[in-house]
Amino acid sequence: MIHNAKEFNNLFMKKFIIIIKIFFIYLFITSVGLSKESNYHKKGIEHFKKKEFDKSKILFEKDIVFDPKSERSYLYLAKIFSNNSNDYEQEVNLNSVLLINPKNDEAIYMLALLKIKQSDYDHAKKLLDEFILVCKSFCSKKEEIQNKFEKMTPEDAKNKN
Repeated sequence: MIHNAKEFNNLFMKKFIIIIKIFFIYLFITSVGLSKESNYHKKGIEHFKKKEFDKSKILFEKDIVFDPKSERSYLYLAKIFSNNSNDYEQEVNLNSVLLINPKNDEAIYMLALLKIKQSDYDHAKKLLDEFILVCKSFCSKKEEIQNKFEKMTPEDAKNKN
Protein backbone atom coordinates (compact mmCIF):
# COMPACT_ATOMS: atom_id res chain seq x y z
CA MET A 1 0.00 0.00 0.00
CA ILE A 2 2.81 2.44 0.72
CA HIS A 3 4.17 1.71 -2.71
CA ASN A 4 0.84 2.88 -4.25
CA ALA A 5 0.82 6.00 -2.08
CA LYS A 6 4.31 6.94 -3.33
CA GLU A 7 3.21 6.45 -6.92
CA PHE A 8 0.11 8.54 -6.29
CA ASN A 9 2.23 11.34 -4.73
CA ASN A 10 4.70 11.28 -7.62
CA LEU A 11 1.89 11.40 -10.18
CA PHE A 12 0.17 14.18 -8.24
CA MET A 13 3.39 16.23 -8.00
CA LYS A 14 4.11 15.83 -11.74
CA LYS A 15 0.63 17.07 -12.63
CA PHE A 16 0.87 19.88 -10.11
CA ILE A 17 4.20 21.04 -11.59
CA ILE A 18 2.72 20.94 -15.11
CA ILE A 19 -0.24 23.05 -13.99
CA ILE A 20 2.11 25.58 -12.32
CA LYS A 21 4.21 25.81 -15.51
CA ILE A 22 1.10 26.38 -17.62
CA PHE A 23 -0.06 29.07 -15.20
CA PHE A 24 3.26 30.95 -15.40
CA ILE A 25 3.37 30.67 -19.18
CA TYR A 26 -0.17 32.09 -19.31
CA LEU A 27 0.84 35.00 -17.05
CA PHE A 28 3.86 35.73 -19.23
CA ILE A 29 1.86 35.69 -22.46
CA THR A 30 -0.85 37.86 -20.95
CA SER A 31 1.62 40.45 -19.67
CA VAL A 32 3.32 40.62 -23.08
CA GLY A 33 -0.08 41.12 -24.71
CA LEU A 34 -0.98 43.94 -22.33
CA SER A 35 2.27 45.78 -22.99
CA LYS A 36 1.70 45.48 -26.75
CA GLU A 37 -1.79 46.90 -26.30
CA SER A 38 -0.54 50.06 -24.64
CA ASN A 39 2.23 50.33 -27.23
CA TYR A 40 -0.32 50.19 -30.03
CA HIS A 41 -2.23 53.10 -28.51
CA LYS A 42 0.91 55.14 -27.79
CA LYS A 43 2.31 54.57 -31.27
CA GLY A 44 -1.10 55.34 -32.75
CA ILE A 45 -1.09 58.73 -31.01
CA GLU A 46 2.44 59.42 -32.28
CA HIS A 47 1.37 58.74 -35.88
CA PHE A 48 -1.87 60.68 -35.39
CA LYS A 49 0.08 63.77 -34.26
CA LYS A 50 2.23 63.45 -37.39
CA LYS A 51 -1.01 63.29 -39.43
CA GLU A 52 -0.14 59.75 -40.57
CA PHE A 53 -3.76 58.71 -40.28
CA ASP A 54 -3.56 55.37 -42.12
CA LYS A 55 -0.78 54.12 -39.83
CA SER A 56 -2.48 55.41 -36.70
CA LYS A 57 -5.82 53.87 -37.74
CA ILE A 58 -4.26 50.41 -37.94
CA LEU A 59 -2.61 50.83 -34.54
CA PHE A 60 -5.82 51.99 -32.85
CA GLU A 61 -7.69 49.06 -34.39
CA LYS A 62 -5.03 46.68 -33.03
CA ASP A 63 -5.41 48.28 -29.60
CA ILE A 64 -9.15 47.61 -29.76
CA VAL A 65 -8.48 43.94 -30.58
CA PHE A 66 -6.58 43.64 -27.29
CA ASP A 67 -8.98 45.86 -25.35
CA PRO A 68 -12.47 46.14 -26.88
CA LYS A 69 -13.34 48.76 -24.23
CA SER A 70 -10.59 51.19 -25.24
CA GLU A 71 -12.66 54.35 -25.46
CA ARG A 72 -9.56 56.41 -26.29
CA SER A 73 -8.83 54.32 -29.40
CA TYR A 74 -12.44 54.56 -30.58
CA LEU A 75 -12.28 58.33 -30.06
CA TYR A 76 -9.10 58.64 -32.11
CA LEU A 77 -10.64 56.49 -34.84
CA ALA A 78 -13.61 58.88 -34.86
CA LYS A 79 -11.19 61.79 -35.27
CA ILE A 80 -9.46 60.01 -38.16
CA PHE A 81 -12.78 59.35 -39.90
CA SER A 82 -13.82 62.95 -39.28
CA ASN A 83 -10.64 64.09 -40.97
CA ASN A 84 -11.39 61.75 -43.90
CA SER A 85 -15.02 63.00 -44.06
CA ASN A 86 -16.37 59.51 -43.42
CA ASP A 87 -19.43 60.47 -41.37
CA TYR A 88 -20.76 56.94 -41.04
CA GLU A 89 -17.57 55.46 -39.52
CA GLN A 90 -17.09 58.56 -37.38
CA GLU A 91 -20.58 58.12 -35.93
CA VAL A 92 -20.06 54.38 -35.34
CA ASN A 93 -16.88 55.06 -33.36
CA LEU A 94 -18.39 57.94 -31.40
CA ASN A 95 -21.34 55.74 -30.45
CA SER A 96 -18.86 53.08 -29.32
CA VAL A 97 -17.14 55.63 -27.07
CA LEU A 98 -20.49 56.64 -25.59
CA LEU A 99 -21.48 53.02 -24.99
CA ILE A 100 -18.30 52.57 -22.97
CA ASN A 101 -18.46 55.96 -21.26
CA PRO A 102 -21.74 57.89 -21.67
CA LYS A 103 -20.15 60.97 -20.04
CA ASN A 104 -17.26 61.37 -22.49
CA ASP A 105 -17.70 65.05 -23.22
CA GLU A 106 -15.42 65.12 -26.25
CA ALA A 107 -17.38 62.30 -27.93
CA ILE A 108 -20.69 64.04 -27.14
CA TYR A 109 -19.27 67.28 -28.57
CA MET A 110 -18.06 65.60 -31.76
CA LEU A 111 -21.33 63.70 -32.23
CA ALA A 112 -23.34 66.91 -31.72
CA LEU A 113 -21.26 68.63 -34.42
CA LEU A 114 -21.83 65.67 -36.71
CA LYS A 115 -25.59 65.74 -36.09
CA ILE A 116 -25.68 69.48 -36.85
CA LYS A 117 -23.79 68.78 -40.09
CA GLN A 118 -26.33 66.03 -40.94
CA SER A 119 -29.23 68.41 -40.16
CA ASP A 120 -30.47 66.14 -37.36
CA TYR A 121 -31.30 69.10 -35.13
CA ASP A 122 -33.45 67.22 -32.60
CA HIS A 123 -30.66 64.77 -31.86
CA ALA A 124 -28.09 67.58 -31.85
CA LYS A 125 -30.17 69.54 -29.32
CA LYS A 126 -30.39 66.49 -27.02
CA LEU A 127 -26.64 66.01 -27.28
CA LEU A 128 -26.02 69.69 -26.54
CA ASP A 129 -28.17 69.48 -23.42
CA GLU A 130 -26.29 66.37 -22.33
CA PHE A 131 -22.94 68.01 -23.14
CA ILE A 132 -23.74 70.96 -20.90
CA LEU A 133 -24.50 68.57 -18.03
CA VAL A 134 -21.38 66.42 -18.30
CA CYS A 135 -18.68 68.68 -19.70
CA LYS A 136 -15.43 68.59 -17.76
CA SER A 137 -12.35 68.85 -19.91
CA PHE A 138 -14.16 70.19 -22.97
CA CYS A 139 -16.30 72.93 -21.35
CA SER A 140 -14.46 75.66 -23.23
CA LYS A 141 -16.27 74.42 -26.35
CA LYS A 142 -19.74 74.90 -24.80
CA GLU A 143 -20.31 78.40 -26.15
CA GLU A 144 -18.79 77.57 -29.52
CA ILE A 145 -21.08 74.61 -30.13
CA GLN A 146 -24.17 76.49 -28.97
CA ASN A 147 -23.35 79.28 -31.42
CA LYS A 148 -22.87 76.75 -34.25
CA PHE A 149 -26.17 75.14 -33.39
CA GLU A 150 -27.98 78.50 -33.40
CA LYS A 151 -26.40 79.58 -36.72
CA MET A 152 -27.01 76.32 -38.55
CA THR A 153 -30.47 75.44 -37.22
CA PRO A 154 -33.35 76.66 -39.36
CA GLU A 155 -36.00 78.71 -37.54
CA ASP A 156 -38.71 76.06 -37.84
CA ALA A 157 -36.42 73.46 -36.18
CA LYS A 158 -35.63 75.90 -33.35
CA ASN A 159 -39.34 76.51 -32.72
CA LYS A 160 -39.96 72.75 -32.30
CA ASN A 161 -37.88 72.70 -29.13
